[in-house]
Amino acid sequence: MESELKDLNSKPAKIQQPDTTHDDTSSKDDRPLLKADSSSTAAAAANIHELEKKFAAYVRNDVYGTMGRGELPLKEKIMLGISLVTLLPLRIVFGMSLVVVYYLICRICTMFSAPNQEEEEEGYAHLGGWRRAVIVRSGRFLSRSLLFVVGFYWITETHKDSANTKENSKTEGTHQLEEQERPGAIVSNHVSYLDILYHMSSSFPSFVAKRSVAKIPLVGLISKCLGCVYVQRESKSSDFKGVAGVVTDRVREAHHNGSAPMMLLFPEGTTTNGDYLLSFKTGAFLAGAPVVPVILRYPYQRFSPAWDSITGVRHVVFLLCQFVNHMEVTHLPTYYPSQQEKDDPKLYANNVRRLMATELPLQLNWPLRKYLS
Repeated sequence: MESELKDLNSKPAKIQQPDTTHDDTSSKDDRPLLKADSSSTAAAAANIHELEKKFAAYVRNDVYGTMGRGELPLKEKIMLGISLVTLLPLRIVFGMSLVVVYYLICRICTMFSAPNQEEEEEGYAHLGGWRRAVIVRSGRFLSRSLLFVVGFYWITETHKDSANTKENSKTEGTHQLEEQERPGAIVSNHVSYLDILYHMSSSFPSFVAKRSVAKIPLVGLISKCLGCVYVQRESKSSDFKGVAGVVTDRVREAHHNGSAPMMLLFPEGTTTNGDYLLSFKTGAFLAGAPVVPVILRYPYQRFSPAWDSITGVRHVVFLLCQFVNHMEVTHLPTYYPSQQEKDDPKLYANNVRRLMATELPLQLNWPLRKYLS
């Protein structure tokens, strides 16, 4: 997307040059020039409109502009300069301290324990007893502490009752049976890498990550304690089930085993600016287990915490330079699929997506509806 935007900006409108061989006083020669200029400008405007429409889910609408490279007003420049020399260093120091502390906790709890080595599931989610309890409780506390350091001093959470949503159950007996079932996964919209920190502080689930994450200093061990499923596309072994198969098995295990961590899945597959809900992939719904839909929003006035069309380093710097950040979370009731939805994961995914879209605030509903089919 960035390359297309840069190409568009690098191609100026072609304006026909006047013919110097003609008399300068001839007004007739000027008329075609005006028409050509108007048409080329209109074409450029139409191209920009088409790009904005095509990539509307990734367009930044904050003060920092497209890709975080917009021209800042003087007041914002002054505030940014002050934050760069005061707030940014403090937050980096405190944030890294929290990560190191949790790494040491994970290192102590995993001493003399071998990680699970099954395909993409290398990790310590199988640990039990006091080790697992310490990892989970300290992880939830330190994740919320890290969000506080970043500027999320208050997080507004709303828990919707089942009476506020359409239920698949038609009889009271069926509803009581469903209430006893444990959900296998949390499905959430994906706006930023901050989403993972919130879910760690809320329910401490496992999630899908790149294989390279397991090798990152400090973070690698933490991801293993979370029980991440690692993406390893280069594997060609005959018994390789693929990420979808592993995720499905983990969702089923969490559904049937109360001690197993639930899976956190972002069915959109990518981050957006938070105003749109893209088509859902079916990986979270293949197991046919109940899911918990969660909606995250990041209201802002200056810099949007959404990680869409901006580089990672630039995003982190601007985020840490913003004194207060806001997050709103809506927890929907557990969604119990009907038999038809269990047989058709695509139908299941579309229905959950439609439910999540209709539960968002009114000002965000109109763009979301354009993606609902």
